[in-house]
Amino acid sequence: MAAERSFTSGSLWGITPLLLALVCCTPFTLARQLSFVTLVYRHGDRSPVKAYPTDVHQANAWPQGFGQLTQIGMKQHWDLGQELRARYKAFLNESYNRHEIYVRSTDVDRTLMSAEANLAGLYPPAGSQVFNPNITWQPIPVHTVPSADDQLLDFPLSPCPLYQKLQEETRHSEEYTNLTRDNLEFLRMVANKTGLSDCSLESVWSVYDTLFCEKMHNLSLPTWASDDVLARLRVLKDFSFRFLFGVHQRVEKARLQGGVFVDQILKNVSYAAQKTASNGLKLIAYSAHDTTLAALQMALDVHNGKQAPYASCHMFELYEEDSGNFTVEMYFRNESGKAPFPLTLPGCTQRCPLQEFKQLLQPVISQDWQQECQISNKTQDTEIIIGLAACGCILFLLVVLLLVVLFRQKSQPPGYHHVSNVGEEHN
Repeated sequence: MAAERSFTSGSLWGITPLLLALVCCTPFTLARQLSFVTLVYRHGDRSPVKAYPTDVHQANAWPQGFGQLTQIGMKQHWDLGQELRARYKAFLNESYNRHEIYVRSTDVDRTLMSAEANLAGLYPPAGSQVFNPNITWQPIPVHTVPSADDQLLDFPLSPCPLYQKLQEETRHSEEYTNLTRDNLEFLRMVANKTGLSDCSLESVWSVYDTLFCEKMHNLSLPTWASDDVLARLRVLKDFSFRFLFGVHQRVEKARLQGGVFVDQILKNVSYAAQKTASNGLKLIAYSAHDTTLAALQMALDVHNGKQAPYASCHMFELYEEDSGNFTVEMYFRNESGKAPFPLTLPGCTQRCPLQEFKQLLQPVISQDWQQECQISNKTQDTEIIIGLAACGCILFLLVVLLLVVLFRQKSQPPGYHHVSNVGEEHN
């Protein structure tokens, strides 16, 4: 037994140094780490932006009037904030830290209020951050700029003559003309029932929006607004978003619209990848609209062809891999209570290397938005060139003609000259 104990003890002492040597000599690798997050979300449930002329429910039917966030919308964004807290609990500080997060909103009541409701869910106060034990909320800044100056989130961006020209071309595209033809009688019916003088593929979305809001809030709908009519209006409404940023010349439109936003997001992500320059910022959130998400996702070429629902959220997550390289992953949360689903940039994998992600998006990045918006179309350039060429030819012919006249005058022999004979008569 003594010999057996001695053998066992000796074996352990022999193995332990070997294990220690293996541990010390084996390279230590870190797991991939989340480094930076960008969120782009739509506001929550709201009242209609406007009512059509014959609608019995006008502004006074809504507690705060048209286009305002409802209590349902507040709860939707509080829920999203709670989901974000659960998703990023190991990434963000549990309590609010102003160095970690920056929130920007369009200068619209419903987006500003949605951002505030979202932050209430993301950062419920605790400990020293509680300023009133009866209020489970704390003020967190939400930044904005006046709508007239917002060239980042308020789409479509304007003024941009080239974009307007592309939209006019879109109106003559095959898809647009065919859809108009197939729905002409339907659109006339809707115009007649609503009292609208203009009801086109571009404007009919507002009719659906009004009816949708009223139905969601249990207000009576007109008899003509059957389920079939609402379904048809929904299809046309979805097309109106694609019309704004796609259908015709998607990449060219993206350079003038959503690509501007993509460019800013890429700059933010690239800055975050420079760890010494990030200053502790971990998350940027943009509170905006369905048009913002449509412009962004059409530029990324990941749009599903449908309007983004209330409180939907597009996520960009930057990871540092164990190799030291960075990758970007995208997710879209479009239904409360359900995990966001992955989005893949065309031409890359879902876990896309940062440099490849940036390179694939270069076609939608404008180097000078103001200048590119003003670029004349080819027809105008051709007309100018032809005009200048014609003027040049005329000027050349005039110069040649003038030289010919001068040459002839110099080479012509002297004509008859009268010589005075006054002196001869006196002789």
